Amino acid sequence: MKELDDVQNEPDDRNLPIDRVGVKALRYPVEIKDKSNLIQSTVATVSLAVDLPRHYKGTHMSRFVETLNAHGPQLSVRDMSAIPLELLNRLGAERAHVVFDFPFFLSKKAPATGAVGLMDYQVGFELEAYREEVDFMLRVEVPVTTLCPCSKAISSRGAHNQRGIVTFGVRFGEPIWIEDLIGLVESCASSQLYSLLKRPDEKEVTQRAYDNPVFVEDLVRNVAVKFDAQPNILWYRIEAENFESIHNHNAYAMIVKESPES
Repeated sequence: MKELDDVQNEPDDRNLPIDRVGVKALRYPVEIKDKSNLIQSTVATVSLAVDLPRHYKGTHMSRFVETLNAHGPQLSVRDMSAIPLELLNRLGAERAHVVFDFPFFLSKKAPATGAVGLMDYQVGFELEAYREEVDFMLRVEVPVTTLCPCSKAISSRGAHNQRGIVTFGVRFGEPIWIEDLIGLVESCASSQLYSLLKRPDEKEVTQRAYDNPVFVEDLVRNVAVKFDAQPNILWYRIEAENFESIHNHNAYAMIVKESPES
C-alpha cells in the first residue's frame, strides 16, 4: 500500500507560529466526585489545543481525540489533569491548553418548606501545560438574585430585582470543594436561587432579597472579601452580571486578584 502524504509536517514559509491549534466542542463523559463522596456522571464539552512552531504547516488533529479516548469511556479528574502533558508528548509541543466545561448538580432545600430540587451550575476546568508544569484553574458560574439598593431607597412600594450570574475563576493550593465555593458566592447575593419553590418559599426569597439589596459592585466586593479570607485561594477573578429587569442593558463588575508571584 502506498504511503500517504503527511501534509501537516510539510514546512511553512510564512514564519508565523500559532499560539493555539486543536479541536473544540468535543463532548465526552466525565465523573466528578462531590463533597458527599458521591460520583456525578456528567458530559463535558472539551477543547484541546497546543502551540505550533512557525516551521510546521499544521498539527495532527486526530491525536487530540486519540489522547482523550485513550483514557476509556469516562474521564476522572485525575485523567483530566494528565491530558495536557500527554498532548505535549504526542504532538511535540511546548504548551498545551485543555478545557472541560460541564454541568454540576446540587440538591437544595427550599428555604421555608424544605422542598428538594436539583440546581445545576456550569463548571469549567482549565488546564495549561508548559513543558513539565501544569496550571489548573477552576471556573464556576453561580446564578443569584440581586435587588437594587437605589430602587429600594427611592421607591415607596417595592424595588426592582433580577437574576444575575457570578462567574469566578480560582487557583488554589490544596484541593477545594466546588460546593463550598458556590455556598460562599450565594451568601454574598441578595438571595440564592432554587429550582423548586412553593408559595411560602417565594415569600421567603422575596423578603430575603428585599432585606439584602446589592449592586453588582457590592456583589463582586462581597465575594472578594470571602475569598480573601480563604488562605487556600491563591488567585481569583470574579465577575458579576445582572440581567436588568427595568433597563435595556446589563450591569457588570469584575475584580481580579493577582498571583503572589506576579
